[in-house]
Amino acid sequence: MPFSPITAVQATGYADVGRLLQTGGAGGGAGATGATGATSASGATFGASMAGAVEGLQQLQGEAKTLAVKAVTGDLTDIHDATIAATRAQVTLELVSAVRNKGVDAFNEIMRMQA
Repeated sequence: MPFSPITAVQATGYADVGRLLQTGGAGGGAGATGATGATSASGATFGASMAGAVEGLQQLQGEAKTLAVKAVTGDLTDIHDATIAATRAQVTLELVSAVRNKGVDAFNEIMRMQA
């Protein structure tokens, strides 16, 4: 029984994550330079990229909530759509939280170096 390649899962499952963080907020260098107030190569600060990611996260959560309500009321024809939307929102929330935590850690490390 052949298995589908992992690249196909990554391309469809995490496309929204790349779109959310397209300004470079997910990179380690962008987090470290953004914490000091400098701008990244694209001209966007770490805070601006995080704000964009949070806005995208809110859109994904809203979509997941709408599909969940449709599933409960019986208006949704395919329950998989609701499950996929909820999983995308969950994974994106975990990613945004991890990037935020790394940014805070970088900021704290810079503050320790200055002391």
